[in-house]
Amino acid sequence: MHISRVDLNLLVVLDTIYTEGGITKAAEKLHLTQPAISHALGRLRDLFNDPLFERQGHKMVPTALTKRMIDPLRGSLQSLGSLLNETQSFEPASSKKRFVIGLRDFMESTVMPPLMRTLAQEAPEVEVASVRANRRSLEGELAAGTLDLAVDVLLPLSDAVKFTRISVDGVAVVVRKDHPVIRGSIDLETYLAQRHILVTTRRQGPGFEDIELRRLGVQRQVALRCQYYFAACRTVSQTDLILTMPESYAHMANRQFGNQVLPMPAPLGSMDAYMYWHASTDNDAANRWLRSVMMSCYTR
Repeated sequence: MHISRVDLNLLVVLDTIYTEGGITKAAEKLHLTQPAISHALGRLRDLFNDPLFERQGHKMVPTALTKRMIDPLRGSLQSLGSLLNETQSFEPASSKKRFVIGLRDFMESTVMPPLMRTLAQEAPEVEVASVRANRRSLEGELAAGTLDLAVDVLLPLSDAVKFTRISVDGVAVVVRKDHPVIRGSIDLETYLAQRHILVTTRRQGPGFEDIELRRLGVQRQVALRCQYYFAACRTVSQTDLILTMPESYAHMANRQFGNQVLPMPAPLGSMDAYMYWHASTDNDAANRWLRSVMMSCYTR
């Protein structure tokens, strides 16, 4: 098959269907209609003389040919993307580019003020969208370009995603100022005797601190799971529940509530933050600039 017969956009569609596991999600990632994706898949099937995907329930399962092709295909697409990116330049002062960054809610409060101050000086017409990125689809979104960067804890992703640690943060305990038991300090026995708040977007399963405590052979009692640290801090201020959270954000978020922010009484690991981007954008001038700005925001 000569390459002149191949529409490269079709190969992007093939990769996205494989990553997302279905036509509907592929259409959403590529901002195309489902009929357009179905038409592209039909052309691909004619091109390769193979069904490429077979429906099993709600999922599109790749055929043996697709599984054999996908890694070389992705490598080729990434190489082509890098080649195109290397020929581009980025002028932040005049750019009107829109960047999409995946951030957890508490990270927004830390990074957005310095980021937007920097943009006001260096790139006044650049737009930033901070979005919540599902960890399971993070790699697919970075590959598809629906995310330019993401910041999160250390995640098990493939070599197609590059990352670097951008901050190291300890863990603190937050309790209300007039707590009947805790005044100015807390030991592990007292910590474990309290009822706790766990902040997580997951409906079940342990949090970072629970995993670390189990490693030490102890366990706490979680009375409340909630999604946001702001809600948790406010709840702490009006109850005897206690909260474990990133230390730097704890000092920032609890000023308005007057809560006590105390050292964690057990040797837990740090809650480091990592910045992620796709390998295909490693040499992209705009993405490089954004990464450098984000890095400077975390090192101030």
